Amino acid sequence: MKFVIAPDSFKGSLTAKEVADAIKKGVSRVYPNADYVMVPMADGGEGTVQSLVDATHGQLIHKKVHNPLNQLSDAYYGILGDGKTAVIEMAQASGIQYVDENTHNPLITTTYGTGELMLDAMDHGVSAIIMGIGGSATNDGGAGMAQALGAHLLDKEGKELSFGGGALDQLDKIDVSAVDSRVADTKILIASDVTNPLTGKDGASAVFGPQKGATPEMVKQLDSNLHHYAQIIKRDLKKDIEMKPGAGAAGGLGTGLMAFTNSEMKLGIDIVVEYTKLKEQAAGADYVFTGEGGIDFQTKFGKTPYGVAKATKKVAPNAPVIVLAGNVGEKIDSLYSSDAMDAIFATPAGAKSLKDAMADGPHDIALTAENIARLINVIS
Repeated sequence: MKFVIAPDSFKGSLTAKEVADAIKKGVSRVYPNADYVMVPMADGGEGTVQSLVDATHGQLIHKKVHNPLNQLSDAYYGILGDGKTAVIEMAQASGIQYVDENTHNPLITTTYGTGELMLDAMDHGVSAIIMGIGGSATNDGGAGMAQALGAHLLDKEGKELSFGGGALDQLDKIDVSAVDSRVADTKILIASDVTNPLTGKDGASAVFGPQKGATPEMVKQLDSNLHHYAQIIKRDLKKDIEMKPGAGAAGGLGTGLMAFTNSEMKLGIDIVVEYTKLKEQAAGADYVFTGEGGIDFQTKFGKTPYGVAKATKKVAPNAPVIVLAGNVGEKIDSLYSSDAMDAIFATPAGAKSLKDAMADGPHDIALTAENIARLINVIS
């Protein structure tokens, strides 16, 4: 009997590896001699670094970088087991956790620290970087990242622009002659399920700006500034990016990556499936277990359990895909299909507070997995 266990993290509670270990613990009470393939997963958001490092036996690298408020902070990224691929969550350097109600201000917050992490990864000899771009505190179009990589963003007097989306209206010229030469040779895979353009009613400023502290007036200013920025990119770098899907991801970091690096944007779960070799590992599986902290109808739009189901069904079409979740939300019937999920179970044992449910997570996940395994044993 072969069980493939490939969950995402339960956000704020357990890493993907810890969830996988709990599932295995429960199932192995019934099938102690089964073959267990453990593949911690993620979808490009929080937890992607840890999941890919765990899945490939890689390592974490810690680095002091400039946070969105241009203050030095501790951050980390991962180098995968191949030694040639780094995985970075931009939120580690430029995330919303660095600001609060008193300090959030997308006119000044910067992605400079994200660029610093990229350079440090290159210093470690990588030739590819997986970049997860969720959870940003920024709206600078990736300008700060570009400056960290060596690009000069100059005003009419030839002076370097200050940080933040509020300064982009002063941009007169982009000079990339001093960009680190390794940038062109490093493949950037942008992990994102955001398809918003850079500007307009569906753009970075209008949709995500208010979450980062932008007032209605600031939204208009930031949107206008990003439009100007995109026009200068088009003129000086010969890249027309403004309305491309994903250009508005992470406050326009998608634009910055597409403009200044050798990049490609893909669904995060697809990248993780590729780099963990999930399909290869799932061949011949009898059962597949996956999961995440919460599941509902939105799960089919790029979230881990649905991606795991679609990938494993291609190589093990007869293996039922069983999903465990801390919370089961609305309209999950839309997730069931012949080539996706077969069963979904909530893991909390009895009614309890969120705090208790998170604390009891390992026990409850193992218990649910054990009960599922006992049912499998009865009917098989």
